[in-house]
Amino acid sequence: MKGFLPWLAVLALVLLLSALRLRALATVVSLGWLVWCVWTWFRPTRRDSRSG
Repeated sequence: MKGFLPWLAVLALVLLLSALRLRALATVVSLGWLVWCVWTWFRPTRRDSRSG
């Protein structure tokens, strides 16, 4: 459940911004979250040069 908290928080924020008719800001938050998630999932791992 702890891993879903950031997802739920961003979802709640996007829904709140959308309800307040701040859809442009909600879109920016959504796209920023998506970019951050993709970056953390697919970024190249740092390899230790000494272990090679």
